[in-house]
Amino acid sequence: MEKPWLAFYEPEVPRSIDYPREALHEMLERTAEKYPDKTAVKLVLRYLGPVLLGGTMTYRHLLENVNRFAAALHALGVRKGDRVALMLPNLPQFVIAFFGSLKLGAIVVNTNPTYTAREIEHQFADAGCETVVLLSAFYEKLKEVQDHTQVKRVIIADVADYVPAPGSALVKRTLKKHGQMVDVALGNGVYSFAQLLAQHPEAPPRVDIDPDQVALFQYTGGTTGVPKAAMLTHYNLVANTIQVRNWMKTLEEGNERMMGAIPFFHVYGMTVAMLLAVYIGAENIIVPNPRPLDGVMKAIQKERCTVFPGVPTMYIGIINHPQVKDYNLRSVKACISGAAPLPMDVQMKFGEITGGRLVEGYGLTEAAPVTHCNPIYGERKAGSIGLPFPDVDARIFDYEKLTEKPVGEEGELWLKGPQVMKGYWQRPDETAKTITEDGWLRTGDIARRDEDGYFYIVDRLKDIIIASGFNIVPREVEEVLFLHPKVQEAVVAGVPDKYRGETVKAYVVLKPEQTCTAEELKAFCEERLAPYKVPKQVEFRSELPKTQVGKFLRRVLVEEEKKKLEKA
Repeated sequence: MEKPWLAFYEPEVPRSIDYPREALHEMLERTAEKYPDKTAVKLVLRYLGPVLLGGTMTYRHLLENVNRFAAALHALGVRKGDRVALMLPNLPQFVIAFFGSLKLGAIVVNTNPTYTAREIEHQFADAGCETVVLLSAFYEKLKEVQDHTQVKRVIIADVADYVPAPGSALVKRTLKKHGQMVDVALGNGVYSFAQLLAQHPEAPPRVDIDPDQVALFQYTGGTTGVPKAAMLTHYNLVANTIQVRNWMKTLEEGNERMMGAIPFFHVYGMTVAMLLAVYIGAENIIVPNPRPLDGVMKAIQKERCTVFPGVPTMYIGIINHPQVKDYNLRSVKACISGAAPLPMDVQMKFGEITGGRLVEGYGLTEAAPVTHCNPIYGERKAGSIGLPFPDVDARIFDYEKLTEKPVGEEGELWLKGPQVMKGYWQRPDETAKTITEDGWLRTGDIARRDEDGYFYIVDRLKDIIIASGFNIVPREVEEVLFLHPKVQEAVVAGVPDKYRGETVKAYVVLKPEQTCTAEELKAFCEERLAPYKVPKQVEFRSELPKTQVGKFLRRVLVEEEKKKLEKA
């Protein structure tokens, strides 16, 4: 069937792509062979005048370290199918451990390093992780719950590992002063990342890996309940990386500089920043902490970054930054924004500042993640997530009758494509609800399609909150609130927020004769939840809206918030 939206590609994007049947690490091996002396990663911590406090690594050196890490894991007993958790910010060690684990046929489990001990316990126990790579500052959190997981190998990395002397000494002193680096006793299953690489030769065993083998457990809320692991295969991730590259046709292989500020442990940052950079032989400018944004802007200016994938909060923060005019950001050519709606006003203003092109895309964890995007140099439409990627079949279905809806009518967005996950780990019922027998991925998002083939997200069937690009399951936050001795009922919803897209709001009914403040509840949540999950707003009520059978009406609360904004 002819697709009318093909006419809107500029330059033309292929209708279909012949994706290589290969394991993900082969992408790195091919790039290292082609561009051995080009810089692969540049760690940016600070600039001391004209001097970079950080470190660089060529593609030859990166591949050597990947091979050493794979050899070290094998020597420690890691085998094909074992789960290796990466609990790291954006660092060279993340890239090394990611590809090194895959080279052995292990499954990477991306883990947010801001997780509390409670969240770590759930994820590691659910995934069956036996090996964890983390910063020394996070080790105490793991120790609290390690006995309740299968973890038996802990590999300690630190920010200073890839900072050459004398800068490394300054970094260590600074991190220790702020409690971000601690001394950890090695032995009894605890190892040093740097020492493992130094001790093992560049000779890992050869492991045959089927491209349809699972490469990654990426945790998401799915449709209901607590976070669950989307099983993404080597083929899923290779395909989506190549789709993104073909969408950005003007990128010059071997000559781009990628701004690696969005977290690699998030599937969007992993694919669009880390994997795309490796695929095209780009120099990845790694910024471990994108806050404050001054550091990101300075890195763009100093390193002349050309590609800047991000989330709306980053772009909004930059265009509204009081010192934005002090930075030269004109090197930026193209940006794809994901994870939340991106106002057209932000796209236009960011383009005026940088001279580059910022467009809104769409994806979800279960699709590795990108499925739609506005054309980089073609027509972009306000409020639209754009056009489907090559080989992505996107349709609008009546979510009750399961019949396809005509152009202009709203329904559930269903997808088919080479990047669609294998299913949820140990959740066959959830998998069956999400992927149909004939392979359609039910996104849970309500959308419509216009006559030009552009898609628009108008609502969500599922209750996932997306704040600053992070998925938050309301039930998970509610369960923490119910642990508070003064709380009788609690509902959590995502309410509109100009900066974060959505923000977490808790509606709480206290037990009789109890008093409590919003600050008290927030502090309680901060001890048990990652910072981005903690409610930013708390509203106390005498009662909450419910159905006749007692189910909380979350959507009623969200509609109330929208009406408040309309009147404001």
